[in-house]
Amino acid sequence: MNPLKKLAGQTGIYGLGVVARFFNYLLVPLHTSYFVTEQYGVITEMYAYVAFLVVLLTYGLETAFFRFSTKKGVDPNRVFSTLLISVISTSTIFILMAVLFREPIAIWLKYPNNAEYVSWFAIIVGLDAVSSLMLARLRSLNKAKKFVAINLANILVNIFFNVFFIVYFIGNYENGTTNWFIEKFHDPHTGVGYVFIANLIASVCKLGLLSPVVTKVKLVFDYLTWKKVLRYSLPILVAGLAGIANETIDRILIKWVLWPIEGEQETMTQLGIYGANYKMGILIALFLSALRYAAEPFYFNLEKEKNARQTYAEVMKWVVIILSIILLTVILNIEAFKYFISREEYWEGLHIVPIILLAYIALGIYQNHSIWFKLNERTYWGIVFTLIGATVTITLNLIMIPKIGYVGSAWATLACYVSMATASMIVGQKQFYIPYNSARIALYLIACVSIVILVTKLDLAQYGLLTYFTIHAILLLSYIALVIKVERLTVARLKSFLSSDSNKVP
Repeated sequence: MNPLKKLAGQTGIYGLGVVARFFNYLLVPLHTSYFVTEQYGVITEMYAYVAFLVVLLTYGLETAFFRFSTKKGVDPNRVFSTLLISVISTSTIFILMAVLFREPIAIWLKYPNNAEYVSWFAIIVGLDAVSSLMLARLRSLNKAKKFVAINLANILVNIFFNVFFIVYFIGNYENGTTNWFIEKFHDPHTGVGYVFIANLIASVCKLGLLSPVVTKVKLVFDYLTWKKVLRYSLPILVAGLAGIANETIDRILIKWVLWPIEGEQETMTQLGIYGANYKMGILIALFLSALRYAAEPFYFNLEKEKNARQTYAEVMKWVVIILSIILLTVILNIEAFKYFISREEYWEGLHIVPIILLAYIALGIYQNHSIWFKLNERTYWGIVFTLIGATVTITLNLIMIPKIGYVGSAWATLACYVSMATASMIVGQKQFYIPYNSARIALYLIACVSIVILVTKLDLAQYGLLTYFTIHAILLLSYIALVIKVERLTVARLKSFLSSDSNKVP
């Protein structure tokens, strides 16, 4: 089969699962409707810590599993069993320690009256770490449909209990339409804690659904395999921690940098506004997630093919095209997309959305290109690039947050991913050359950025929504027409691509 078509198909299947995550993002309108900005700031901060801890507790084992389970002469079941025992052990220790020291941790986080947050999230993170390796097992077996089904079930459970706790408990209680059930089980002081409880229930359910993955494998621990895997995975862990710092440390730094300057209420308000508007990057984030799930095993399996590097180059070009179109779709229709955030008090942060989306494009370029050091087993380069990004992120956040608040965090995010993508390209093209069509990629990026700058300067919303949407639609169609013209796309060529097993792209 045409490898690009195969990747597109796998991305599509995983995309269904990632689209299911879109329903999870629909919690943003729910949360921003019932919780004021400073309350949403608590949600934003706590999930930033979760992102760090999940990476820490999986310590690169997902990627390592793909690498070692596909090697000749290696029993993939034995590799999986060894890694599963490892991650279960470390997660159990983590949960016990966090629960034991929950009160001092809560005081350090400035939530002295909510030590239960620490216990809940410790269990969530521990369960999710174990689940992530089981999901990697499904991906390695190409059981994409089962992967999607389990993730979908997890999301639906999370959504159900969010709606139940927030709409039924909080909503009815605040409206005065209470009953014996609400009076018995609803605690008015729980507040945003209901979001965390719903997540905990969903994590338990997901692990339960994944349990058959374990029953089909004989649990044995191979110490020699474990040592080899750790030598490969620990550099990925360091890179992962630096990478997640690039993604989420801005939320943490906003609190710790602004708190002494602005005080608790203003700090948590800015954090809530930033967190909600950051979620406007949902469409690009979902696409990148689907691509990552499909691409990693795809690239490893394609490694020995004759035209592998040409395929990698074509994938990069089309990733840039698709990301640019998604970005323009959001920015050119921001007057409609802003209703994704329920309360108007959050809308003052809409001006950071173009910056965040451009940062996502830079991240997409980096993620797609970073396969070179994974294929070469030179994962230490991942550490170098992500440390460069982390240095840029932390430095710029510390400099700009005191001056321009959360806007500084948005610019720091963009600078971070641009620096990582640039560094990876410079080094990677020397050690693992991939024949990218740099001229076309540059053309598409320049055209995209130019349109964003143009509409930002013109501010056509002031002339009425009809003018706004008409001109913006013309600009979006013009960009798509540019792609069609440059790529010489025709219906006949697209049909040929879809029905062909060749490596040629349309």
